[in-house]
Amino acid sequence: MLITCEHAGKKVPAEYAALFRDQDELLDTHRGWDPGALILAREMAAAFKAPLFYSETTRLLIDLNRSIGNRDLYSEFSRPLPARTRREIVERHYRPHHEPIEVWLRDAIATGRRVIHIASHSFTPELNGQVRTADIGFLYDPGRPGEVALTNHWIDALRVARPDLRLRRNYPYIGKSDGLTFRTRRAYPDDRYVGVELEVNQQFVRNGGRPWPRLRAALIETLATALKQARAATPARRSA
Repeated sequence: MLITCEHAGKKVPAEYAALFRDQDELLDTHRGWDPGALILAREMAAAFKAPLFYSETTRLLIDLNRSIGNRDLYSEFSRPLPARTRREIVERHYRPHHEPIEVWLRDAIATGRRVIHIASHSFTPELNGQVRTADIGFLYDPGRPGEVALTNHWIDALRVARPDLRLRRNYPYIGKSDGLTFRTRRAYPDDRYVGVELEVNQQFVRNGGRPWPRLRAALIETLATALKQARAATPARRSA
């Protein structure tokens, strides 16, 4: 098991504070970070005794869930910066998140085991005037059987445990779009790597109260059920 959280915080490194002067309100929105994603990631990592890699640097400086070369890697605040400054941001804040993950994955997969990677994210309830019609979204590649199976088992378990939740596949984003799981799939086959991005509606975080911790507990409990079912359905493999 591997847990990551690419948008864990809204921190602005001191050397770039001038870029975000008087932008505290914007930094606190979904554009600045994924509220609630880090606490869920920490609880999942603790429950499954899994490594957790996260960054609390605001995505408005550099988006850690985008590939280098993607226009959305930088926001309107950082995109106009000189190329040299943007390269410094990559070296100081992008690579320190990605390179340890790449090393861990390479070492884990070299043992012949399959890695289950859950990337913890959250999404705004409304975007550009459109209300999102889900409580939980599961982003995965429909062409990879391992990701399909894990997602199906997880959704089935959640429907039993929490029939009140609105669950959707590849929503509110497409699971095959650019991001950490997308790039990792290109490096490893399905029998070695399963990557699912978990998207939680930020209304639970913003509203607070008992529903938010209850939801986190349900997600962890049902993921445990899904993992057991996925293991039982997976034929034994010999180590490479």
